[in-house]
Amino acid sequence: MAEKRNYTKKTTGPTPIPANEFGKLPPQAPELEEAVLGAIMIEKDAYSLISEILKPESFYKVTHQKIFEAIMTLAIHQQPIDMHTVTEQLRKSGTIDDIGGPYYITLLTAKVSSAAHLEYHARIIMQKFLARELIRISSEIQTKAFDDKSDVEDLMQEAEGMLFEVTQRNTKKDVTQISPVIDEALKRMQEASGKQGTSGVATGFHNLDKITSGWQKSDLIIMAARPAMGKTAFVLSMAKNMGVDHNTPVAVFSLEMSNVQLVNRLIQNVCELEGEKVKNGRLEPEEWNKLDQDIKALIDAPIYVDDTPSLSVFELRSKARRLVREHNVQCIIIDYLQLMNASGMSFGSREQEVSLISRSLKGLAKELDIPIIALSQLNRGVEGRSGLEGKRPQLSDLRESGSIEQDADMVCFIHRPEYYHLTEDAQGNSLLGIAEIIIAKHRNGAVGDVQLKFKGEYAKFMNRDDKDKSDNEFGGYQVISSKMNDGGAGFYGETAALPTTGNPFLGGGNSSDVPF
Repeated sequence: MAEKRNYTKKTTGPTPIPANEFGKLPPQAPELEEAVLGAIMIEKDAYSLISEILKPESFYKVTHQKIFEAIMTLAIHQQPIDMHTVTEQLRKSGTIDDIGGPYYITLLTAKVSSAAHLEYHARIIMQKFLARELIRISSEIQTKAFDDKSDVEDLMQEAEGMLFEVTQRNTKKDVTQISPVIDEALKRMQEASGKQGTSGVATGFHNLDKITSGWQKSDLIIMAARPAMGKTAFVLSMAKNMGVDHNTPVAVFSLEMSNVQLVNRLIQNVCELEGEKVKNGRLEPEEWNKLDQDIKALIDAPIYVDDTPSLSVFELRSKARRLVREHNVQCIIIDYLQLMNASGMSFGSREQEVSLISRSLKGLAKELDIPIIALSQLNRGVEGRSGLEGKRPQLSDLRESGSIEQDADMVCFIHRPEYYHLTEDAQGNSLLGIAEIIIAKHRNGAVGDVQLKFKGEYAKFMNRDDKDKSDNEFGGYQVISSKMNDGGAGFYGETAALPTTGNPFLGGGNSSDVPF
């Protein structure tokens, strides 16, 4: 008798299994597809219920895709939709035989009696389509991941882009009756009244808050300027005001600077230390003491920084959702928009990519219900114009895409006339150390100009009436001039005439050593 031998199959490692070899059918619901198509053709207004949910590619069967395309064509041309018009449209397009002839259209209408639950059925079909898309994407990425020639970084970018496209298709919001919206509007008005008219996120700049009532929820704010105008300095000054002064959680996404550089700028701002000294650490003993004292306010501030280079819209969305959920972030700042990308997605031009980025940022602001502030570069059009008014930025100066202006709820420009050696305005007022915040577009309010004080050595923007330690000459102590001087001059100013009375302590005496 022959000896029975056991053979074991030697495995060399995991082998990729294509999606179509799992022994499972792709997610589908052909019966519901038939029910939806039949319901559309037997009820007059049925198509309007599902027009925003379904697209031809949402259907699994090619036959159903062609029928739905015919229905869409009729709807676009405002033609009635029934079994006869759909059949005629299929004849015109030359696809009537591909779907099984008029008989198949008759079968579809015979299978349903009404359009009940039509919208619910349509959403199930859409979910099946999204599931198929995820399977397709994962299968493509899996195949490319096993290919040694594929660059992993490029592959991750491609995967992000594919997933972003799928998520974009599914970000639909249902219509809301006006009553709960009115309740929410009244609630916000009541909250605003308690904040002295600031209904949104306060910037800490009083005159700016008066015009805007703070940055409003769901708004996209574009803050644009030419290089060296102080875009980063302005938003960091604002982030400091929000986080330190108002205890408002704020997130800063810096695509241009590292986390350490960003924090150095914040230290420079809060502690009022020169940037070069912060960089090289050559501080005087009293400056070290000042640093130790002032930095305490910054340590516990709810300011969150992220320095991911070349941040994609997909990554930003994921991180922003987590920040809002975990840290209750009330405002997001992006420095700056042109350094972002829509990874993994192909575009004909950079302008189209920037357009998608700006639309996505506006959509994200609406989704999270918080203001998003994005910095933007201006083109060189400003440099070619002359004069005081010529150097002021305009909406047409926005770089790379006109959609930025279109998508933004507010467009603000930062303008420092001093940078262009313009030291006086038309009225002869000094413009030295003055920065203008020009509100050029305000969808929900007024436009106007706000003047702020800019301290370049500290990379700091301030209200014009704010006092800081460097404004006086006595190490932080304010000098109050004597009330007995008519002109109110200080010790180092021109001495005013003293009253001449018989009292030697009030003047008129022979001693010239009396300081007042």
